[in-house]
Amino acid sequence: MPSGRRAREKTFFGHPRGLATLFGTEIWERFSWYGLRAILATFMAASPAIGGLGLSQQTAQAVVGIYGALIYLVALPGGWIADRVLGARRAVLWGASVIMCGHISMAVPVETGAFVALGLLLIIAGTGLMKPNISTMVGKLYPQDDDARRDAGFSIFYMSINIGAFIAPLVVGWLASGNRWHLGFGAAAVGMALGLAQYVLGRRHLKGVGERPGHRLTPRERRHFGLAAAVAALVTCGGLAVWTASGTFDLDTFALVMTLFIVAVPVFYFGYILLGSHNLTDDEHSRMKAYIWLFIAAAIFWMIYDLAPTVLLFFAQNKTDLSLFGIRITPATTQSFNPLFIMIFVPLFAALWVRLGNRVTAPHKFSVGLFINGLSFMIMALAAKLAESGRITVWWLVLVYLVQVFGELSLSPVGLSVTTKLAPEAFKSQMLGLWFISISVGDAVGGQTGRLRNHMSEPAYFLTLALIAVVASLVLLAFAGRLHTMMREHRPPNTAPPP
Repeated sequence: MPSGRRAREKTFFGHPRGLATLFGTEIWERFSWYGLRAILATFMAASPAIGGLGLSQQTAQAVVGIYGALIYLVALPGGWIADRVLGARRAVLWGASVIMCGHISMAVPVETGAFVALGLLLIIAGTGLMKPNISTMVGKLYPQDDDARRDAGFSIFYMSINIGAFIAPLVVGWLASGNRWHLGFGAAAVGMALGLAQYVLGRRHLKGVGERPGHRLTPRERRHFGLAAAVAALVTCGGLAVWTASGTFDLDTFALVMTLFIVAVPVFYFGYILLGSHNLTDDEHSRMKAYIWLFIAAAIFWMIYDLAPTVLLFFAQNKTDLSLFGIRITPATTQSFNPLFIMIFVPLFAALWVRLGNRVTAPHKFSVGLFINGLSFMIMALAAKLAESGRITVWWLVLVYLVQVFGELSLSPVGLSVTTKLAPEAFKSQMLGLWFISISVGDAVGGQTGRLRNHMSEPAYFLTLALIAVVASLVLLAFAGRLHTMMREHRPPNTAPPP
């Protein structure tokens, strides 16, 4: 586009107006997601007498873990559907609409879990369509050769995630206080409705971005896809119906089965990449083996980090004096600490990695992230021990979230970067989805760690998870040199591997 014409058009902080549309949509989608997440576990564990579902904390932790895991898992098929069937624009529109319907279902004030289950399923399905594809549309707002502005645009876009994540627990948590759970769920629905309205009203600024699928299915492929989807749905529903009719179905067992399935997904996928006929070069094969180590490290990290909306939320509710600077807060408000610290420290860590350059490798950064995450739960173990004598100050949780954010900023952005760097050429487009599966595995397994509470005290539980992270960190550190060699970062590109 000629510079004169670009200057005459209205922009969003110097970027295409379409970025404002996607920015606003993402804020409200994240508002709805983090608002629900901030009260979901406490709602499930609350007594039916006060409008809750009456689940045990262990079961609520497992269900929320599976819910979070599926949110990340469905990003893979959601991206595929947009690329082959709907196009990114319609995928986002349909996804946002389905998410809104899911929150509306959650907000129905009836004493049954049926509407809750339906709501969660709709939110999972809608997020799978919306989440990966709205990011894709951000990238397509810019010309292919405009890398600098595209990177800056993504930085602005990702700020919307943390704005929504910061505001949501404050608003939804306040509305849901006093056991007004469905009012909180209703606020999440209103948030998604505002995001949907922002998207529809601002669609003209997208200027055709994402209108058509990138690789549309042929009519024959569409028929096969429709048949396969129908068969999969029938088998899944039929299996659940038979299981329920047998009288052996319960949420704990269901969560365990789903966890095993989610863990099996990356095992199958890594096997497919490494053992299939994809003509991988020796370097690509070596890099993928190194990536498996980093994937496992990331899964352990998320196993602990994503216990915030369950274990740490219950701790805030039951073990802390919820007062900050003399102001009473809700348990859900503690979920705002994390995005606040992220917004504060992201620029500092970005500058730190630039300053350190190649002296600190990806395995080193992963090791540091894991160690810091383990340190946060050592602090939690001490806090839990002190809480055995009565409620403790909520500042303990502030400290834990602060430490965890240091761990996240050491691992999460680096994970995205190293995933794209180590991806084989034949799997460039799919590898980011594989990175998100590490979060899915971590969330699912983290949900199952509640079973440990049947055999140990709360301080011992936190200390056990901390030691898992620290040991994993030390193992990764010990093999960092070997992994660096396997990643083939010590040789210039196109240099033949040693014999």
